[in-house]
Order: sequence, then C-alpha cells, then structure tokens
Amino acid sequence: MKQRPSQRTTTGYRHLPSVDRVLAQEDVQALLSTYPHDLVVSLVRQELEQGRRTIADGGVAPSLAEVAAGVVQRARSLAQRWPRPVINATGVVLHTNLGRAPLSGAALQAIADVARGYSDLEYDLPEGQRGSRQSKIASLLCQVTGAEAGLAVNNNAAAVLLGLAAIASGREVIVSRGEAVEIGGRFRIPDVLAQSGATLVEVGTTNRTYLSDYEAGITERTAAILKVHASNFRVLGFTESPSLADLVALARQRGLPVLHDIGSGCLLDTAQFGLAHEPTPQESLAAGCALVFFSGDKLLGGPQAGLIVGQREVVQRLERHPLARAVRLDKLTLAALDATMRHYLKGEATQAIPIWRMIALTQEQVRLRAEAWARALGPRAELAQGLSTIGGGSLPGETLPTWLVALDAHDIPGGAQELARRLRRGEPPAVARIEEERVLLDPRTVLPEEDEGLLGVVRKALLG
Repeated sequence: MKQRPSQRTTTGYRHLPSVDRVLAQEDVQALLSTYPHDLVVSLVRQELEQGRRTIADGGVAPSLAEVAAGVVQRARSLAQRWPRPVINATGVVLHTNLGRAPLSGAALQAIADVARGYSDLEYDLPEGQRGSRQSKIASLLCQVTGAEAGLAVNNNAAAVLLGLAAIASGREVIVSRGEAVEIGGRFRIPDVLAQSGATLVEVGTTNRTYLSDYEAGITERTAAILKVHASNFRVLGFTESPSLADLVALARQRGLPVLHDIGSGCLLDTAQFGLAHEPTPQESLAAGCALVFFSGDKLLGGPQAGLIVGQREVVQRLERHPLARAVRLDKLTLAALDATMRHYLKGEATQAIPIWRMIALTQEQVRLRAEAWARALGPRAELAQGLSTIGGGSLPGETLPTWLVALDAHDIPGGAQELARRLRRGEPPAVARIEEERVLLDPRTVLPEEDEGLLGVVRKALLG
C-alpha cells in the first residue's frame, strides 16, 4: 500500500515556488538571452523536482533564491564542454582517468584535416572505386612490427573479443590460472572468453604454471592457447612460467595457434629509459604467435584503439567475422593512429610522441623546470625529490626519479585537500597528488605549453 505523504511533507511542497516565479527571477531571465525558452523551463522543472525529492527525504524546501541559483548552475553545467582539458601534474604518465596518452602535434593535425571535410576513408582514389578503411593502417602496422597482416579496432578488449570469437567460438581456449585477470573496470578475461563463445580452460596455479600444465590441458576441443601479459600487476617471488618460444613450440606440435595479449603496445625497448623490459609485438611475432593484441593509447602513445598483428591467414579470419564491423574504427581515430604509427616508421617516436618525451626526460631536465616553477610561485613552493610512474596498465611498479614542486598548505583551512580541490576547480583544472599534507606537482607530465596556465591556477589557489 502506497504511503501517504506526511503533513510536514505536504506543507513543504506548498512552499516550493511556481515555475513562473522562478522564471521571473533576474538571473533566470538572463539565461533566456542565451538559451531557448523551452530549455530554461525544463531546467526550472528539474530543479523543482530536485526540491521535491529533498522534501520527501525529510529536508527543508529550498527558497526561491536557492531554486533560481540551482537553475543557473544547471545552465552553466550544460554550457561547459566535455571532456575538459586538464593539466596532469600527478607524475602518472598514462593516467587512465585523465585520458591516457596525449597525442602528438601531427596526430592532432591529422584529426583536424580529416574532420573539416571529406576524405578517402573507403575510396581508392587511383582506381576510382570503393576501398578499404583497414588497408593503410594495416600496412603501417606490418611495416613497424614485421607482421604479415594487421587489423585495427576500437580498443584492446574488442581486439581480444574479436580474435577469440573468430578463432575459438564453441571450442576451448587454454589460459594459465595466473593470467585469467581483471584488466580494469571489472572487465575480466574469463568474461571476454564467455562473450566470444569460447570455453575457458584454466591450467596451472596463480603463481606457477609449467609447460606440462598447458600440454595436459589440450584436448580435441582446444582451439587456441591464450597468453596474457601481466601489464597492470606483478606476481613476485615463487613463480614459474614457460617461455613464449616453448609455448609456441608446444602449440605447433599440436596444431594450435598461440594468441598473445600484450596490453600496453610498447614498440620501443623500455630498458633504454631505465625501466623494466616490456614485451613488444615484434618479439611476440618473432616467437611465432599467430595473433598479438595491444592497445593504441598506452605505450604506443596514440588514440584509443585495439591493434591486431599476426599471420595473414589468421588475421583474415578476423576480418571476415561479423563482429569486425561492430568494433571498427572511425575516420578521426584512424587519422590519429596513422600519424602516430608514422612517427615509429620515421624513427622519431621519442621526439614526437608526448609520452615518450616525458619518459625520456632526464632528472636534470625535470629539476631545471621544477626550479623555475618554484621561483615563480614564491616562498610557499619548494623543491622535493620523488618518483614518476608510468600508469595506465603498463609497467606495474616501475618508476622514474623526478623532481617535484611541493606546495605548503598549512595556513589554508582544510589543508592540502582543500588546496588540491581548488586546483581541480581552477581554470584550467589541474590535478596534483598529495603526500604528507603537501600538494606535489610533477613537471614530467605537464606539457611545456601548459606551464603558464598551471602557474596561474596555482597562484589563485594559494590565495584562495
């Protein structure tokens, strides 16, 4: 039985202003010069409905002025573009929540050039007939990685899903128990397998899986062996795993393909930057993997994409699968991806791609920039040593020595948390990190052209 509203609730409803009274308020009237009348009326009704919910929950009816202010705030939220540019001063190079890899200038220009008009996305200009949106990017993937064939889809999870659906639907896929992982957002490898129509067969244990475990798991229903690189976690200590070459040799003996999800999409040797070695597509292909899956917006430094390289016959099976169209890339992403891949083709990735410029910075280069910031910000800023991280599901636990600007917030009510909040609400918004009640700014992940904007928002935040 539906409960009747209490007398207090009914009285609260009567105190709510009418739509016309709210519309008559000066601040709300001003909105009508920018927004259509019907939209402003809708915002008023939304705010009044919010007031009714507040009353129903036992709260006090908002005043006329409060309702009008709420309407204005709703209009401001509508006017604010999204996603908003944010200054990343956290020192996390591939910050997932901040959009991962910033694009190179060439990639940005490629997007703008294609977006402003028509393009040869699926048109063969020399022949004057329909073309393929995959052919150019596939050729670049092959040139850079040495693969026989390539394919690009909208993210790495889609790449793995497509690969499993095309190769193993209705059959079994063998995965080490320690690699049946969650890759973020509660998205798990077993779930991807289930959606593809394949059946997961776990072998080994969380920390130790032997070649014999894989061999024992193979049956007449086995379609493939899936190897998943631990790109967002690390298992240390008492561990064991067969080499990729040994796994491929076993698979070949049994007539099976090895599919390798390497995640981060690193095309360079990370050891040259003082980091642990990250597996590359080139290495997986050289070991004999039939398919290799990786991301476009992690260590590749490009737009979000799922990239697939491997043996021609196997890739062609993916191209023909109905799911391939459902996960295909749009023209803007393809333009950015093409420009990014060309940086690798030309051998200029560490100079042209922002994340590699950040990773390649020396401590001395970071220190000089941090000193300049500290001088500009005055006595409440001081230098501190610290560590930058790679982030974004890449090179877990790996860090880069860095220099930081530490901001003193002891005289600000709310301390470091309040100062960080002011930075996030600044224009432009800036995201920093907090350690030991100090707000820390890491120059490594701030683009050089953002310096002036960051210093301006920090000064305002310190003043309140």
